[in-house]
Amino acid sequence: MDDIGETRTKFFDFPEQRLPFKLQSGETLPAVRLAYEMYGEPNADRSNVILVFHALTGSQHAAGYNPGVEGVDKWSDECEIGWWSDFVGPAKAFDTTRYAVLCVNYLGGCYGSTGPSSIDPTTGRRYGSSFPEVTLSDIVDSQLVLLDALGIEQLHAAAGGSVGGMMCLSLAVRHPHRVRKVIPIAAGLHTTALQFVHNFEQTNAVLNDPNFRAGDYYDGPHPDAGLALARMIGHKTFVSLHAMRDRARGEVTGDGPDGYEMRHPLESYMWHQGRRFLLRFDANTYVRLMTAWQHFNLLEEAGVASMEEALARTSRHDYLIFTIDSDVCFYPEEQDEMRDALIEAGCRVIHETVHSEKGHDAFLLEPELFAPALQAFLRS
Repeated sequence: MDDIGETRTKFFDFPEQRLPFKLQSGETLPAVRLAYEMYGEPNADRSNVILVFHALTGSQHAAGYNPGVEGVDKWSDECEIGWWSDFVGPAKAFDTTRYAVLCVNYLGGCYGSTGPSSIDPTTGRRYGSSFPEVTLSDIVDSQLVLLDALGIEQLHAAAGGSVGGMMCLSLAVRHPHRVRKVIPIAAGLHTTALQFVHNFEQTNAVLNDPNFRAGDYYDGPHPDAGLALARMIGHKTFVSLHAMRDRARGEVTGDGPDGYEMRHPLESYMWHQGRRFLLRFDANTYVRLMTAWQHFNLLEEAGVASMEEALARTSRHDYLIFTIDSDVCFYPEEQDEMRDALIEAGCRVIHETVHSEKGHDAFLLEPELFAPALQAFLRS
């Protein structure tokens, strides 16, 4: 049973003096709201806060039970239990008797933060196609505005898995004074060629759905076919083939695509993954966040010419890097590259390899493989 209990999402609206919020593209947002949750209590000088960056399709609801979020339509049963509930709580990897753990829904998201499905205050209609592109650094910078409002000058740690781990790096390189310890889990320094291809496939699946209508679909049918296909393309990189075979039942259930007869349990499993994703995510947000990952460029966003120059900024940080040996989304070589580059830059680095058959998703599913190293690192 989760120890956090029932939680509620809180909202932070940017004050007038921080608006309009300027993005790296040069475009601006006239208003910004961030949805967030915090577990545990900040200490007197607010030096015990850990900022958790969720993965691509995660939410601010990292722990506990949350039956719904105000203004959020797509909050399925899958969303109600925090995605990192086995990691966050008393005596867990992120011990809430010692630390205050903060998680924020991304700018561009669909779980309460300002995104394409939000109302544009200048038109009174949903942003849709007019919502600007955001970068991973834009997302990080928006969360710093919240940290300022909460009186948090320097984080005890920043942690994140997958794309969230890339945001940890963006924070450490671009705002080194705002964090002490950095924990990128199953992440990398840049977007690889294979990730770029997978992301491009997923983006095209959504854009080519006739119902997408360039992103202005909110008053009509949604691009469900495209979004479900995108999820199926992505899902095969999150779960190892071994775990996928184990999860797939021995029989084929339910209807498949029109004109196709499913005859294998893996087909049924993948079809189910795509369809259930429609209950909890917005297609425009998927495209915006996929694009942010696709075009992540730490050097460009930090305004430097070389990786050595970028990582020199983070030389005073302590790093805990996690590799998952069966990961086919962020392969182990990517963490090796990160480790070597950080050590060369003078950082103190601990590198842990997790042996799991669950693939990339192990960082969501197997706390016992991560908790000992996390607890020791956070207390050191």
